[in-house]
Amino acid sequence: MKCDIITIFPDIFHSYLSEGVVKKALQKGIVEINVHNLRDYTKDKHRTVDDYPYGGGSGMVMKPEPFFRAVETLFPDAAQRRVIMLSPAGKQFDQNMAMEFSEDDRRLVLLCGRYEAIDERVRTALTHDEVSVGDYILTGGELPALVIIDAVSRLIPGVLGDEHSAEVESFSWGILDYPHYTRPPLFRGLPVPEILLSGNHKDIERWRRREALKRTLQRRPELLEKCRLSDEDERFIREIKEELQ
Repeated sequence: MKCDIITIFPDIFHSYLSEGVVKKALQKGIVEINVHNLRDYTKDKHRTVDDYPYGGGSGMVMKPEPFFRAVETLFPDAAQRRVIMLSPAGKQFDQNMAMEFSEDDRRLVLLCGRYEAIDERVRTALTHDEVSVGDYILTGGELPALVIIDAVSRLIPGVLGDEHSAEVESFSWGILDYPHYTRPPLFRGLPVPEILLSGNHKDIERWRRREALKRTLQRRPELLEKCRLSDEDERFIREIKEELQ
């Protein structure tokens, strides 16, 4: 994965990219992440990136020229870039989108807005995708950019220590994750389920699948409408519904 972030607050990213699995992936060269200061692509002495909105109204609007200049200077070959605007008006980011981004050979260029909005011409003439991380308003696109970087980078082979970790996490199955336990086997009167101590891997996998379906049914039942379920899954769901009733 090759990802570039265009922002007026580049320092926001330095701490996060210097920790955890993303740091290790960068050190190994598995992923490449670059942060660019949008103000470096202005031409006035004040390095201005915003102006008053046409038609009046509150707030300031980010100017189109710095965004176009940054993207076209850094990535002159349009075929090699995928420009993504972070915006509450965008398509909802989810695991399927993260998987799609992880498999894209183009550079992912994340545009982080601030102030009231970004000039509409950036959206219509420069970007390929408009992405939201949730139905709420943030002060800028930097936190959504970090969410996308984290979700996508962990899907790149070699980033996680266990190559199978990403395959069995919440949403990778299309449903929520199953409960996890570690030592000690008994803590404050709360035991680890006996099945997990049995050593029978086939039964453990069936238990985990059933518990994942149960958790999804209880907390996010709408996910089951989009998930491909096996005959055994359907049987588990019927049993779970009977238990809950």
